[in-house]
Formats: sequence, structure tokens, C-alpha cells
Amino acid sequence: MPPARRKTSGPAARGAQSTLSFGHRAKVTKPSLTPASKKSKHDPSLVENVAKAIESSEPEAPTTAEIAIEQQAAVEIAKPKTEAEERAERLSDAQIKRYWKGREDERKAARVHQEGLSMNEKILRHFDLSSQYGPCIGIARMKRWKRADGLNLHPPIEVLAVLLKEEAKNNVKSERAYVDELLSSRFIME
Repeated sequence: MPPARRKTSGPAARGAQSTLSFGHRAKVTKPSLTPASKKSKHDPSLVENVAKAIESSEPEAPTTAEIAIEQQAAVEIAKPKTEAEERAERLSDAQIKRYWKGREDERKAARVHQEGLSMNEKILRHFDLSSQYGPCIGIARMKRWKRADGLNLHPPIEVLAVLLKEEAKNNVKSERAYVDELLSSRFIME
């Protein structure tokens, strides 16, 4: 036989949990007025203050991840050229375009979200998202390519050719994966 339930009437004893009431008589509602001290998200003065703060701020210093990747890239560049790098330097732009056209032909639809990017950036982003060559976060693209090549994962030589061409243009940003930039970026929320 189940134990008998105790019924209490009146307020709960001090320190004891009160019973829940789902009736309409004990309904608790939030206050309808917001305190005057809180600023609204759409307060024009708040938007102006944020805009002034953005304008007056100095250019951001590079993050720790950016510095580490630049150092990794510098170490990879300082090493003597390998046979793969020499082959990559001999690749023409037409061969690189042919490689990218082959990647595009594998797809059912065109990459609409990448229309504004150069072909080199598209190739590098495709390499970033190819997980068979290892992680792309926190490692320079050149170092990742050489690591994958050393592990006999056969990364595309065209990617190395693009990296070498970007290096010749002194484009330091090309060494950092776009995904890595997104994950370590700083956003101002409104």
C-alpha cells in the first residue's frame, strides 16, 4: 500500500519548499516596465558610442596565432628548396587553372559564395577544408603542405605552386588558413 500523502494548508514552513500551484490565482508575471537605467539595444547614443570607439581605436596588433603562423612560414621559407618546390615553381598558370577547373567539374553546382575571390584564394581554401591532409588550424599552409607530403598523403602540387607565387608577392596573409582567421577573429556585438 502506498504511503499516505500529507496535505498542508497555508504557507510552507520556513526553509521548506512550497508546493507548486498551476492555477490562475497564483500567477506571477514579469514587470511590464523596463528600468529607466537600462539602455535599449537600439539606443542611438549607444550606437554612436560604439562607432566612435571603432573609429578611434588603433589598428589591432596581430594575435598570437598570427605571429606563430608567420614564424612557421618564415622557417619553412628559410629551408633549402626541395624537389617538390622546384616542380611547383615550373607549373604555369594554365596548369593551375586546369587543376582548378577539374575540382570545379567534380561539383554539381558552382561555388556561388566564392564569386568575389581570386582563383588562388579558392585553391587555398579548398586545401584548407581538405581534412585528409591534416588539421589547418594553427599551422602555416606551407608547413601543412610539406607535412602532408612527408607523410605521403600526396597533396596537390598546384597548392604549393600557389603558395610559392603568393610568397613571391610578399603576401603573408596567404599562409594562414581562412578558417583559422574566422575562429580567432574579434567581433564587436551590437
